[in-house]
Amino acid sequence: MGKVRQVNEDRAWSGTVPGGWTAVIVADGMGGHRAGDVASELAVNTLADSLQHWPPDVQAAQGVALLEEMISKANKAVFETASLNEKYHNMGTTLAVAVLGKKLGWIGHVGDSRIYRYREGGLEQLTDDHTVINELSKAGQISPEEAARHPLRHAVTRSVGTDKEVKADVKAIDMKPGDRLLLCSDGLSGLVEPEKLLEVLGASDGVTLDEIADRLVELALEAGGDDNVTVVLVEADQADDEADAAGGEPA
Repeated sequence: MGKVRQVNEDRAWSGTVPGGWTAVIVADGMGGHRAGDVASELAVNTLADSLQHWPPDVQAAQGVALLEEMISKANKAVFETASLNEKYHNMGTTLAVAVLGKKLGWIGHVGDSRIYRYREGGLEQLTDDHTVINELSKAGQISPEEAARHPLRHAVTRSVGTDKEVKADVKAIDMKPGDRLLLCSDGLSGLVEPEKLLEVLGASDGVTLDEIADRLVELALEAGGDDNVTVVLVEADQADDEADAAGGEPA
């Protein structure tokens, strides 16, 4: 929940869907009294239900279209709920989702919840924030230092549920044994520098994913903890190459 907020408006889900694919979701809600947590929970639950119908054999382009459709369905659920109840008026949520196999995966996002991939000592941000600050930064209108303290630094330009339709950024990605994917709300990414994320995500020598996740949350709290903090980690199995050689199933 962080050190400041009285309500945790973040939600997360992880599970296995048909065909052995791993699916993970992070959402960070926004709105009036308790509306943010309603929006994030509704979006996550709707998307998680949709993912139970993920086809076992999916090609790259097909997966992109499927995930776009599922995020649109989650958007519709939140938007219609807000439209029918005045206390939920204009509620919305960010959304970050990944569906992952041994060698192929798909990611989608709306808002500023991020997805990073750690691979072979390097860290890559796979998502591009839908925020006012990011637009200003890309246009060269503000510096990184100005962005860090800008009054609109938490303002998103896209969210799930605030409009009848939403455009999600969805793409296929490749996966290699040992890759680590981090999905997080801006309670982490807004407070902890990428260099520190890289250092923690690169931990080895018996360090578990749970321990890495706990350390990332600790870093956000040490940096002020002024927002809810959600972290989900997925690691591609190092034994996948051997499974391939033995004729193992996708996972």
